[in-house]
Amino acid sequence: MDRSVTPSPGPRSPGRPREFDLDDALDKAIGTFSENGYHATSLGKLTAAMEIAEGSLYKAFRDKRGVFLAAFERYVMLRSELLAQELANTRTGRDKVRATLAVYAEYSHGKTGRRGCLVVGCAVDLASSDPAMAKRVAAVLASQERRLVEFIREGQEDGSVSSRVDAAVTARLLLCVVQGMRVLGKTGRSREEMSSLVDSTLKLLD
Repeated sequence: MDRSVTPSPGPRSPGRPREFDLDDALDKAIGTFSENGYHATSLGKLTAAMEIAEGSLYKAFRDKRGVFLAAFERYVMLRSELLAQELANTRTGRDKVRATLAVYAEYSHGKTGRRGCLVVGCAVDLASSDPAMAKRVAAVLASQERRLVEFIREGQEDGSVSSRVDAAVTARLLLCVVQGMRVLGKTGRSREEMSSLVDSTLKLLD
C-alpha cells in the first residue's frame, strides 16, 4: 500500500507539502522522540529529523502531538511484529518468556539502548499531563502483562513452568523487569550485562 504523501499538481510554493514517505518519516520521528522526549523535541528539530517541510507536517499530522500519536502507534506495531517473529520458533511457555526477555535485552544496550523506549518515555514525559496518552500507555502495558500471564500459564500446562508460580503476580514482575531494562539501557549498558539478566529472571518460573 502506498504510504506516501503527494502534493497537489502545479508549482510548489513555500509552505506547501512535498512528497515524502510516511513510514520513513515516522521512523525518524520515533528516534527523535525516544532520544529527547516529547517536551524537549522542538518542531524544528522534528521536521529536520523527519526531513519534511513544516507545511507537510501540518498537512499530514496537524501538529507535533499528531506526529507523536502516529509515531507511538507505529512504534508499538513494529515492536509487536518483531516479538511475534521471535515467538514463532518457540515451543513452550517458558521459551516464550525467554524470547520476550531476550528481545528486550537486545534493545537495551548500546546505541539502541541509549535511544530509549517510546512507551517508557511517554509514561514518564506525558502520562501525568495527557489523559489520552496515559490511556494509550496503560493499554499497551496491560496488553504486555496479559501476554506474559498467558505464557506462564501455557508453561504450567506444558510443564516448563512450576505450578507453584502465581501467574498474575509473576507476569507483573516480569513486566517491571523488561520495562526496567529499557530504562537501564538509557545509561549505556553492554549486551553482556543485559543478556545476563535473562537467565536470572527465568528463575522466577522455577
